[in-house]
Amino acid sequence: MLTQDSILTSTPATDLIADTVVRQPAKPQTPHQVLQLLPKDATPEQQDSAIQSWFQPGEIHYSEQPDTLHLPGHDKGHNPRDIRIPDYNKESFLADDSLYHPELAHEPFGMAGDPIPYHIRNDNVISSLLLGCFILSLLAFAMSRSYIVHQVSNFFYIPRREDIKTPTANEMVALLFFAIQSCLLWALEYFFYVKAYVADTFIFKEEYMFIGLLFLIIFLYTILKYPLYTLVNYTFFLGENNGQWQYNMLLLSTIEGTLLYPAVLLQSYFEASPQNVLLYALFVLVLVKIFTFYKCYVIFFRKNELFLQIILYFCTLEIIPLLALWGGLAVITNALTINY
Repeated sequence: MLTQDSILTSTPATDLIADTVVRQPAKPQTPHQVLQLLPKDATPEQQDSAIQSWFQPGEIHYSEQPDTLHLPGHDKGHNPRDIRIPDYNKESFLADDSLYHPELAHEPFGMAGDPIPYHIRNDNVISSLLLGCFILSLLAFAMSRSYIVHQVSNFFYIPRREDIKTPTANEMVALLFFAIQSCLLWALEYFFYVKAYVADTFIFKEEYMFIGLLFLIIFLYTILKYPLYTLVNYTFFLGENNGQWQYNMLLLSTIEGTLLYPAVLLQSYFEASPQNVLLYALFVLVLVKIFTFYKCYVIFFRKNELFLQIILYFCTLEIIPLLALWGGLAVITNALTINY
């Protein structure tokens, strides 16, 4: 008979001892193994606490031995704490292409497109200026409402001594603002005329620089009219009439700017016809000159009944300076425009 192999057999006592031994689970080696020990409904906070209880971060000790696994032909390996990238890791086929380096100047490829045409509605400076004029006009009218209403209601009447009203300091400031606003609106109207009928390009890089120059010229023209009127009126007329005439000139500038403001807005933001806007501006100019002629007659020449003298007076101080202003603007515009 063959003897039974003792390795393949076990006694009942040995099996009993093996079953009574409690098997201890192995320590998890990875966070994944830790998460498998938790129930499926464990919250993220519980998972994080379990991982921190099994694994404790320790200080990293880098090897002090030199790194010899570097590419042939290059320097020795750098310190592991040095995070600089080697040059050969940055090299690529398009490394020298200027399109990948915006800090380098390069010539653009392709053909240049058509530039967007200039519009007042796209100019933030002019739009902010017009909005500011609207807000300041409301404030100025609130400051001088009583004086303006009184002067307008008595505009076509023969002034009597008791009806003459002198503006206060605040009302005078408001009237001066309306005069300055009128100069700005006339500069914009002349700019629209130049864009529509003269030229579309200027030597200035920005369009509002040309508008600012026009405003400066018209403002100087308006300012110089007052001392000229004062010199002539104090020479031939009474001082009381001269002061009354100065206040009426400011009132006429206020009326002029108020009538001109809607036309500027229509052409700037609603693309109104330039021809219709210019005709309206010409109508406003003629209407204001008619009002000026009437007040000149009422204040200075009503008692004298000198018709020829008032024509000479009005042409000398109103028509001729206005024609000189138009001619000067035409010469300056021709010098500043670019004609191809």
